[in-house]
Amino acid sequence: MKRLVLICMWLAEDFQLVLNVGLKETPTLGSKNPPRLLTKDIISGGFEYNVSQNHSVFFYHEDSDEMYVGGTDFVLKLDVTNNHIIEKFNLHTTGQQQCQEGPCQNVITVIEKFQDSLFVCGTNGHKPQCWKLFSSVNNQSNQIVDSYEGTGISPFIYTQNSLSLTVEEDLYAAAPLYSDGSSLQFRRKAGSRTNVWMDDNWVSEPTFISASWVRRKDDADNEKMYIFFREKNSAHNPEADPWISRVARVCKIDEGGSKRFFQNIWTSFLKARLVCGFPEESLYFNRLQDIYVMHADDWHDTRVYALFTSSWNSTAVCIYSVEMIEDIFENSTFKGYNDEIPKPRPGTCVKNSKTLPLATVNMVKDYPEMNDWIHSVHYKAPFYVSSYNYTKIAVDRVQAADEHLYNILLLATDSGKIHKVLESGSEPFIISETQLTSQSTVQSMKLDSKKKKLVVGFSEKISIVDLQSCQEYNKSCADCVLARDPYCAWTNQGCTPTVLGGIQNIVDGQKSVCPTSVGDHKQGNRTKRNTVSPSTVDVTTVHSVSLGVPFYLSCPIDSYHAVYTWEHGGQSSPCLQMQSNCLLLIPAMVHGNYGSYECISQEKDYTNVVKKYHLEKQVIIETKRNIVFPAEKNNVSAVTLHIVWITLGLSVAVLEFSI
Repeated sequence: MKRLVLICMWLAEDFQLVLNVGLKETPTLGSKNPPRLLTKDIISGGFEYNVSQNHSVFFYHEDSDEMYVGGTDFVLKLDVTNNHIIEKFNLHTTGQQQCQEGPCQNVITVIEKFQDSLFVCGTNGHKPQCWKLFSSVNNQSNQIVDSYEGTGISPFIYTQNSLSLTVEEDLYAAAPLYSDGSSLQFRRKAGSRTNVWMDDNWVSEPTFISASWVRRKDDADNEKMYIFFREKNSAHNPEADPWISRVARVCKIDEGGSKRFFQNIWTSFLKARLVCGFPEESLYFNRLQDIYVMHADDWHDTRVYALFTSSWNSTAVCIYSVEMIEDIFENSTFKGYNDEIPKPRPGTCVKNSKTLPLATVNMVKDYPEMNDWIHSVHYKAPFYVSSYNYTKIAVDRVQAADEHLYNILLLATDSGKIHKVLESGSEPFIISETQLTSQSTVQSMKLDSKKKKLVVGFSEKISIVDLQSCQEYNKSCADCVLARDPYCAWTNQGCTPTVLGGIQNIVDGQKSVCPTSVGDHKQGNRTKRNTVSPSTVDVTTVHSVSLGVPFYLSCPIDSYHAVYTWEHGGQSSPCLQMQSNCLLLIPAMVHGNYGSYECISQEKDYTNVVKKYHLEKQVIIETKRNIVFPAEKNNVSAVTLHIVWITLGLSVAVLEFSI
């Protein structure tokens, strides 16, 4: 009979241990579907700023190799293929204004292709200004042309809410009209059509998230812009969330009302509540954070991926179709209105909005909100719920080896990570997690679906992520298939970017699709970034350890979908998870602790020996009982862990077991 004392250190951030004793599964990292961890360098390129940026904005078209980046006092033209700066436009504050709070900087907030040039707006020392930029041509230097005053297009300071959108030859924007951030509206500000704006009573302290134009190839006059935002909840219930998420729409051809009534005011504005949550429990995620619109050839099939947060520190992704959104706008009753609905129905797109009947326009003015709520396509629950704090979303459509199309959600966390999430039916599956930085959060994110790249902006740099980083699953066919990554398939060259006929099992990741021959485990063409020898698991690491000293063993965790255990002397032990390592802690070496150890991962029907050790007895004449740590470059830093253990005054949790 003896007592086994397991010491679990509770450390901040870099040394967080989760004690997994007696559990059947490795701990998940805040989600029902934990990620496969990509710890290697899978960033294909990027740029570092000379000075950290408080705010950045991207402009990037998939058909181009050039990207424009706006920061403080500059716009950069970058080559995202060869990773270099092509041009730099210096855009310092103009005029002689005095800034009472902070330096008079010009933080770029808007970059759009508008008419014949690149159209750029910035805070300009709290006096918003816009410019047209023309790149250098035929050895002539680039040109910066003052365009016009930018109030209503750019905010006065970069922390104020704003957005912009170009549709054909028109520029739309939402930005405050006053320096205190008030009169924030969605407006058509410039272009071939009449400038129009919102009525002040339509929204309450809004935060605009995104605006998107949905094309209708055969019905251009019915095309609309959809505006996604959250606004202050007018309900006085103290238990109610202070925010409500919305989608509004306006007609592209809306020119405002007549000179007599509603001149330069949207005549087609309608709004509805965007619901994400569990309706049967009346539990909702009310704070819309980000939007990605995946356009389709048929506008009915265009999908809206919405990222929400909640007051209980969870995030959710809900998916909507434009067809469902339109159904509410076209058929719902109007909140607060009980009489007969006039014709044409309020919100209808007409070729000459100035001729709309007064009754229709009055309905828009006084009752713009729909009675019915817009639910997600999954209705009963969000598509994905997590305790990760996601801040940005993009969605890519990928053709797999079987020619089926799969949607991949790319979610940015507030800790500089990117999660790649498979949408397979109604179930999410986190394919991988990539740590891009630990210094800052994501400021901007753009997807290049054609090149399969994700461009991510941080305060200190821009990272370009290769979404086809298949070398990370290159150990075997089983590893490649278990990843369930539509970007990657197993071929005779190893795990490579997907080609028709490659081996995949995206739906359930069963490795039964892999060949059973020895060639299955032969390594394909390896890359420099994957330098571990395929025979590593066949090598046993030997340590000589004295009786009575504490000791630990470690093996890397490559997938949080797998269960990791330690095998020794015919018995299994759970692991202590420390970030991306599975630890076995031996409080004090006794005779029964010597011998062979294997770290084994089990994922679905695939069992893999990750690491092998052999501990042999060592006799050391030593008066002090110091902790002995194996010095392995690829494991947890023994020196750092030792220093933290001894010197930082750790909180120690002691679990005692009678054996």
